[in-house]
Amino acid sequence: MRVAILGAGNIGLASTAWLFQSGNHPILWSPIAQDMGQLQANHNLLSFTGVMTGQCQPEISTDIGYVVDTADVIFICVPGYAHKTALDAIVPHLRNGQPVIINNACSLSALYLSKRLAARHINTPIITWGTTLLTARRQANGCEVAIMAIRKFVHVATLPIGENHAAIALCTALFGHRFRAQKNILATSLININPIAHLGLALCNITRIERQESWPQYHYLTPGVANLIASLEKERQLLARQFGLQIHSIEEHFQQSFDVSQPTLAEIAAELHRKRGGPPGPTTMDTRFIMEDTPYGLVFAEAVAQKAGIQLTLHSSVINVVAAIWDKDLRHENNILPELGLEDMSLAEFNQVIGSGYR
Repeated sequence: MRVAILGAGNIGLASTAWLFQSGNHPILWSPIAQDMGQLQANHNLLSFTGVMTGQCQPEISTDIGYVVDTADVIFICVPGYAHKTALDAIVPHLRNGQPVIINNACSLSALYLSKRLAARHINTPIITWGTTLLTARRQANGCEVAIMAIRKFVHVATLPIGENHAAIALCTALFGHRFRAQKNILATSLININPIAHLGLALCNITRIERQESWPQYHYLTPGVANLIASLEKERQLLARQFGLQIHSIEEHFQQSFDVSQPTLAEIAAELHRKRGGPPGPTTMDTRFIMEDTPYGLVFAEAVAQKAGIQLTLHSSVINVVAAIWDKDLRHENNILPELGLEDMSLAEFNQVIGSGYR
């Protein structure tokens, strides 16, 4: 298949390598053109190491119209703060029935795309993943990506949810038998454990970040940090249950992603540090651990909880604390939420639209 990959970062490059190696034709585009500059200067030659090794030479284009028009599938691989930019770029070009996969669902961005496409009278399956299939790190030269892990399974929910079976078949054709159905796109938006894990790590290691120290994440996910994350996890699970959703725990996420068996988060972190060492923690205050994961994870969960008539007290507290430390109003950094109009929906309307989308 011709797969348009939107994003040339860690996951975009890793997905390019995977799709190329499996016999598909990836077409790489980025909302930030210079992200592809080093790769283009290297004659589009991408090297990949880790759990997969080799080289590929993907097609690269800066023309989003061409990229979408010639693709069988659109694959969104940008961070949460760039979802709106990437989705706005493809909306004018999408055609009926052309699948869009949002790799790592974020803040109901699928619902935003559905709303934009409804205005064009375009109907297409919008497929959301609860997490990325691959974990990877793009190297500084921009021409190499280290692929660190392939997850055993990924949760999938589609707008409209009636298309989920066909969506999983498509994902399986591209990436193998590793996809599981979820109830709706709210589930895949809540499944991502990064917001609570990254908040705990960044908040409790703030001086290391400010001093630009070298610190391995799992070593500094100490029992006290694990306690904070576990308390946030209880609220995440409470919110899921409020909407009749079953999502796996943060411990299960690590156990399934990295093949460890320890029962508690602190023990899991210690074992991952023993086995893997890193990855290194962030060393700059603009880290995505806060600037992406708090607005598009914690703030999003807080807003959905208000729709359900419950309060996530600890979520709200830590949002306020990190906003004070980072000196930034993080609740206004999410550019998807204001477009959804959640405050104007009844709870019944909200439950309907997260299953069927806009028509």
